[in-house]
Amino acid sequence: MRKACLALLLSALAWTPALAEIRMSSVFGDAMVLQRQKPIHIWGWTAPDSEVKVSIGDATESATTDTDGRFDVQLPAMEAGGPHELSIVSGSDQRTIKDVLIGEVWICSGQSNMQWAVSQSNDADLESLAADFPELRLITVPRIGTQEPQPSFEGQWQPATPESVRDFSAVGYFFGRQLHQTLGVPVGLIDNAWGGSSAEAWVRRDVLQNAGTFDELLAKWRDVEATYDHEAAMDQYREKLKQWQADRKGGRPRAPSNPLVNQHRPANLYNGVLYPVLGYTIRGVIWYQGESNAGRAYQYRELFPLMIQNWRDDWGQDDFPFYWVQLADFRDEADSPGGSSWAELREAQTMTMSKLDNTGEAVIVNLGEASDIHPKNKQDVGKRLARWALARDYGYDIPYRSPTYESMEVKDNKVVLHFDHVGGGLDTFDVNQPIGFTIAGADQTFVEADAKITGKDTVEVWSDQIQEPAAVRYAWADNPVCNVQSAEGLPLTPFRTDDWKGITADAKQ
Repeated sequence: MRKACLALLLSALAWTPALAEIRMSSVFGDAMVLQRQKPIHIWGWTAPDSEVKVSIGDATESATTDTDGRFDVQLPAMEAGGPHELSIVSGSDQRTIKDVLIGEVWICSGQSNMQWAVSQSNDADLESLAADFPELRLITVPRIGTQEPQPSFEGQWQPATPESVRDFSAVGYFFGRQLHQTLGVPVGLIDNAWGGSSAEAWVRRDVLQNAGTFDELLAKWRDVEATYDHEAAMDQYREKLKQWQADRKGGRPRAPSNPLVNQHRPANLYNGVLYPVLGYTIRGVIWYQGESNAGRAYQYRELFPLMIQNWRDDWGQDDFPFYWVQLADFRDEADSPGGSSWAELREAQTMTMSKLDNTGEAVIVNLGEASDIHPKNKQDVGKRLARWALARDYGYDIPYRSPTYESMEVKDNKVVLHFDHVGGGLDTFDVNQPIGFTIAGADQTFVEADAKITGKDTVEVWSDQIQEPAAVRYAWADNPVCNVQSAEGLPLTPFRTDDWKGITADAKQ
């Protein structure tokens, strides 16, 4: 802990503006992409009360630094193109950033399934060999967990090449490649994902406190912060390791992970990997996360939209698009209907679309792997996210949204379900019979149901075991067996018609 504090102190001192020396976040660097058709936000630091001029092309804007030495400039919107040079001048000091392209910029964030690299995905060798896109630019923010906002990071922009894409986010790369090839303009991708991260780590601490619904979670962390001693934990580990090396009994002890600097502590990732790029002019965000919060899925109903709103408020760029990946199918298939934390997390993700405008969900309940929480088919994940962006933000008339449950009506012993966003109509995959539905009466005991597509947007569901049906669920399992989709191949969004208490309803921390 002492070493961590010292490192942060040295980092802060290094970023105290020296006289007339211009400093900027590493997101501003050679080969970067700036967002087209929007005012371009440029910021940095130099001596307090200094005049700063920022220029690109024919545009020049000036600003005076504040008492902390920070300057903020808004350059006028530009059309796609380049390369340009961005010049920042203050007194006798000048920074020139070269090979700047104007195009589309997206943040690629979340946990391990967003961090998952091209080299770990399907056909990694072929994908890498084909990666020759000079105007598709990539930058990755290193993983730093801290309570102190970080002004910059160690990183640089790179064109997409066989070498640079290998370690870059696969979902991000396949999403960005689709945009680049479709739009024909430069695309910049900023990857700041961290495997295993919890959503609360991406939210500012005071925002969580002021929400008033995360008191137990924050209380747990205050206890950890007050009592955890990493040096003491390391001393215990070294003693255990010494003993193990002497007798070789059991498994080798594992070094302790410091919770104070990890990816779960509230606000750690907001400060460590989001803050250095916060305010950079973007088109939007793609997000793949939720596995780490599945045990608290009901809490995610409030936490996830709170996180998105926190980002939008602090970015200062209106309600930019925010598209996420719903959790894939995972774990063993269940023998009978029952509760599922992953189904409840998927439900919380879907609910967010009705709480916040300009949001969207890529459903991938048919792309997972039972034995691997990191399904390797990241190509189709990227494409499903790209459909949202191409349709909603770039005006392409293409299918993009999965069918969603709209309403139900009971007719005798059957339930008629109505759906929205069905595209060319409801369809099935692999077999003609719709599968994945369960049905229950008032006793809330679900059984597998028979189902039949009865119209473009309707499905009839029943079971001979349930004479007075009260509720229907679809794909309600960690790894559901289901096959309903739109005619265009977008899977039906998992849903339930009831609001009966779920298995994660009381989980708070």
